[in-house]
Amino acid sequence: MTHPRRAAVTRLKLSAFRSYAALDLDCGEASVALVGPNGAGKTNILEAISLLAPGRGLRRAPYPEIARTPGDGSWAVAADVSGMEGAARLGTGVEGGSGESGRRCRVDGAAVASSGVFSDHLRLVWLTPDLDGLFRGSAGDRRRFLDRLVTAADPEHAARASGLERALRSRNRLLEEDRADARWLDAVEREVAEIAVAVAAARAETVGRLAALVAETADPASPFPEAAVALDGTLEAALAQSPASAVEDGYRERLARARPRDRAAGRTLEGPHLSDLLVRHAAKDMPAEKCSTGEQKALLVRLVLAHARLVGRLDGWAPVVLLDEVAAHLDPARREALFAELDMLGAQVWLTGADPSAFAGIGSRAQLFGVSDGTARPLS
Repeated sequence: MTHPRRAAVTRLKLSAFRSYAALDLDCGEASVALVGPNGAGKTNILEAISLLAPGRGLRRAPYPEIARTPGDGSWAVAADVSGMEGAARLGTGVEGGSGESGRRCRVDGAAVASSGVFSDHLRLVWLTPDLDGLFRGSAGDRRRFLDRLVTAADPEHAARASGLERALRSRNRLLEEDRADARWLDAVEREVAEIAVAVAAARAETVGRLAALVAETADPASPFPEAAVALDGTLEAALAQSPASAVEDGYRERLARARPRDRAAGRTLEGPHLSDLLVRHAAKDMPAEKCSTGEQKALLVRLVLAHARLVGRLDGWAPVVLLDEVAAHLDPARREALFAELDMLGAQVWLTGADPSAFAGIGSRAQLFGVSDGTARPLS
């Protein structure tokens, strides 16, 4: 099998970014382990890298919140990368006072439309402690997680998902009006149906590929159990049986018939905005939400690693993988298994942890940096 090539963040510079007045971290293409006490700023570094992907980064934070305080609200991230378009410098940031609409993105100093352009250079996959409750949380949390998985493989998906949210809001506003023009509703529902089917199809394609890869690479001896995945949604189910054009027509007709119902409810009661990602512990044939906390964490690691492998297969380039406090919270056997899995990915990996001993088994596979007081220094 041909292994994917390695994309990497080779140098990272931060300015007025959360706890960092200024940071210049030169790491080359090797993986990186960031070690330091809680609150030292390790996750801030991962967040900065995550802003090189479409969307709002791993914390999904409002842009003014990212700026270092005290300050004028400005912040900046610049990264030298080695990736799909060769060597490049990616930059993003906000100027003071520009707020939510003021984020700017650049490639080699030239302005680009959005962070989606960064996907021409590298793809990003991440796992953070915020996802620990994913399987027991809301369907909305799982949809956001799924959309991030889809976007890593298909960067245009982020715009489609945002477009669906806007179109649904437009329909709901029109339904609130007692005398809304039926022609306007027809037009908006055509848009909703078109985008909804595209979103559902992209999700279904990614989940299908991911399910096949997880099954293909199943290893009963692995401490990360096989995570069987499926989608629960009316449009996704329809797409498995009918052409997209027929599904779109049928959904548009149902939206028109459902106007009185949806007006009374104050929202649209059918569509991919209500779909759910279903995950099961395959060996136990048990829903993930009913598994133990440790099993859920292991299933999540398995899912994210499989997704990273899928992205590498589709693009021919392994994504940059961000793992926040993942290795540190595993027992020694699972930690060693994780390092072995990461080796097989061939990816640049950024890990964080409070205890240097958690990375003892990583050997020369990663550079260790000590993080404290707004700095990151190599550990000998």
